[in-house]
Amino acid sequence: MGSLENERSVTGWAAKDPSGILSPYTYTLRKTGPEDVCIKVLHCGICHTDIHQTKNHLGMSNYPMVPGHEVVGEVEEVGSNVTKFRVGEAVGVGCLVGCCRSCEPCNSSKEQYCNKRIWSYNDIYHDGQPTQGGFAPAMVVHQQFVVRIPEGLALEQAAPLLCAGVTVYSPLKHFGLIKSGVRGGILGLGGVGHMGVKIAKAMGHHVTVISSSDRKREEAMEHLAASSLSSSPEMGSSSVRRSGSRPGLKSSARVGWITWVTPAWFTHKAYLQSGPAR
Repeated sequence: MGSLENERSVTGWAAKDPSGILSPYTYTLRKTGPEDVCIKVLHCGICHTDIHQTKNHLGMSNYPMVPGHEVVGEVEEVGSNVTKFRVGEAVGVGCLVGCCRSCEPCNSSKEQYCNKRIWSYNDIYHDGQPTQGGFAPAMVVHQQFVVRIPEGLALEQAAPLLCAGVTVYSPLKHFGLIKSGVRGGILGLGGVGHMGVKIAKAMGHHVTVISSSDRKREEAMEHLAASSLSSSPEMGSSSVRRSGSRPGLKSSARVGWITWVTPAWFTHKAYLQSGPAR
C-alpha cells in the first residue's frame, strides 16, 4: 500500500487532481495520542466512492487525497488510554475516524449522523490536518472507530465488510430483521447486493434476488445460494411505473422487506407482502 519512510513519514497513493490517476505521495502521520491506535495497513478495499472522490464527481474533493475506507491491518502502537486493542491484533477501519462525541447522535452510538463527523479521508481532523485513507502503509485512528477482526476471517476478505457489508447489515439490524426465517428481497446484485445476499442468508432469511433480467440467475442461485430470483424485463418500464404494480406476480414471490442496493427506479409495493415480515 506504499512505504514507511521513517517513524512518522509515509508514502501512500494519492490523487492529485480530478484525473483519477494515483501516484506516490509522502506525508506525515500524526502522533499516536492517548486514545489512538496506530495501524499497519495490510489490505484496503476499493469502493466506487473512492473513484467518485478522486475524480471530484461529488464536487468537494481536496487534493492531494489518499483514498481508501475499507482498511484492514495490524496494531503497531496504542495510546496510553487504549484498553480494547493490543499490539499485533488484526483490526479494521471504515468510513469514519472522528466525531464531536457530545451531540445526541454521538451519545446514541449513531456517530454517522453527527454534524461534525470526520471521514476517513478528504476531510479535516480535529488538529486541522487533512485525513488520509488506507491506500497507504499506516493510519492513526481514534480507538472509537477501530474494530477488531475476528480470528479465522481472512483479512483480505474482511476489508469489503467495512463499507459494502455495513451498508446492507445496518438496515437489517436497525429494523429488527436479524431473526431467522424472514422472507426478504435484495434489489440489485452488484458488489453491495452480493454482500446483502450473503449476510441475509447467514441470518437465516429466505432471500429473493430482484433483478430486471435473468442474466444473474446462476450467480444468485448457484454461487450465492439465494432462495429465488424474481426478474422481469418490464421492471422500471413506463407501464409498470404508471400502474405501480407488476403483472402476474405470485404471492409466493412476495417478501417482508427489501434492501435497495441500486439507484435504479423500482416499484417496490408489488413485491411486499401484507402483514409483518416472516
